[in-house]
Amino acid sequence: MRGRSLRFARRLARRIVRRLARRLVRRLGPPVAGAAVATALALAACSGPSSSTADPAPTPLLPSPTPTPTETIPPTPPKPPHARTCYRLGYDEALAPTRTNKPVPCTGVHTAVTFFVGTFPRSLPVDGKAVHRLESTACPRRFAAFLGGTPDERRLSTFRTVWFTPTVEQAARGAHWFECVAIALRDVRHLALVQGPVEGALRRPEARDHYALCGTSEPGTAQFEQRICAAPHSWEALRTVDFPPGPYPGRKRVRSAGQQPCQDAGADASSDPLNYRWSYQWPTLQQWRNGQTYGVCWAPS
Repeated sequence: MRGRSLRFARRLARRIVRRLARRLVRRLGPPVAGAAVATALALAACSGPSSSTADPAPTPLLPSPTPTPTETIPPTPPKPPHARTCYRLGYDEALAPTRTNKPVPCTGVHTAVTFFVGTFPRSLPVDGKAVHRLESTACPRRFAAFLGGTPDERRLSTFRTVWFTPTVEQAARGAHWFECVAIALRDVRHLALVQGPVEGALRRPEARDHYALCGTSEPGTAQFEQRICAAPHSWEALRTVDFPPGPYPGRKRVRSAGQQPCQDAGADASSDPLNYRWSYQWPTLQQWRNGQTYGVCWAPS
């Protein structure tokens, strides 16, 4: 339909132009009429019916939706351990900076007992020197009160304290605690099974004897190895020779300082004061740096 309307409009335009041209010729004469005809034809050629389809209206621009802010929920930090919790740790696990072992019943087989759980500021890195200094100071101090006994009795036992912190990943989630744990050494490579309550153990004579420090042979020999007195042994520790804190006094001084005290301790422990043996272990430089500022007197058991 649209094509037929267009042709019809063009024919109608040509008829109108011819009629105008004849009128102009009659009124103006041939030259002017010729120019007018050319103008009329040009107008006719440029004119044409308008499209019946209206120009599409511009699509309105809708405002972009404003995103709703989402609330950032901080990760839930792992729960700290509880004091008086028991674990079955191996020797290497006890020396690790973090612990992954699950708790076990304290009435069953176990080798470690948590006796204190503390916290440190969230601003401190969990693997930094400040946290290490905090736990290495707090745990030995609280260990003395937990275990009981005198300083000499604690040194002459196989009880030790170790400490654990969260992992770096756990600390990033908000964990900021440290854990003090009591263990006992069976020998230089194994932990002893804990029998009975550890709290106040050195206040009980049977526990002091069970966890006392003994040796497989005379100290200084190739066969010597420290172990718990509950295991087979042939030598036992009698007393300690204490030194004031400070720089290492030197091998000659620490060696000579224990000769007379250990000789006297050996005589007191022997049934024959005229025929007895004794031995003295003085602290090495490395042991001094690790905190052992005392020597140990020994005698055959």
